[in-house]
Amino acid sequence: MHSVFSNPEHLYSREEVLSNPCPVTKANGVYAWFFKEVPPDVPIEGCLTHNGLTLLYIGISPDKKGESNSAQTLQQRVRYHFKGNADGSTLRRSLGILLAKESGFPLRKVGSGKKMTLTNKGEQWLDHWMQKNAFVTWIENDAPWDFAKKLFHSLSLPLNIQGNKHHPFAAVLTQIRNEAIAQAKYSPVVEDNENRI
Repeated sequence: MHSVFSNPEHLYSREEVLSNPCPVTKANGVYAWFFKEVPPDVPIEGCLTHNGLTLLYIGISPDKKGESNSAQTLQQRVRYHFKGNADGSTLRRSLGILLAKESGFPLRKVGSGKKMTLTNKGEQWLDHWMQKNAFVTWIENDAPWDFAKKLFHSLSLPLNIQGNKHHPFAAVLTQIRNEAIAQAKYSPVVEDNENRI
């Protein structure tokens, strides 16, 4: 069922995804993230690997539940993960928090204080990290939420939390994220004048 992810034809880099024209489809579907360097403490036992890269996370577009970003296409969502910020990307938030000791950029309240990002410099650091380490592929699917449920029960996906509570790392990652969010709430707001998106 997940042969497209166990042996993908091509894994796309940040540079490729952000090029014009963008190679990512505008259809509905599931996208899968493979990593060269695995963030600290993320367990990879049982994870799919391909050419030295490890599958750690999948995402879907649209989200059946109709939450924010639900109307986005695969192309919009994948591009946002590569160039957005930790406030609008669960993947970027998890990566940023897990890599904070290495980057020196913890999650912080920015601007008006309503958003939490890694600050502009931190998001740029993560951009460079993802350029070297993050690669993506996708499959079109009209009901990606159903397909994703099957994948969660057939693959080890340590960076997914929603729909993946049975994974032993999901509770650990949730706690790490909650601690980072709590710390950001009690830290001074950072003025970030430069809008990334």
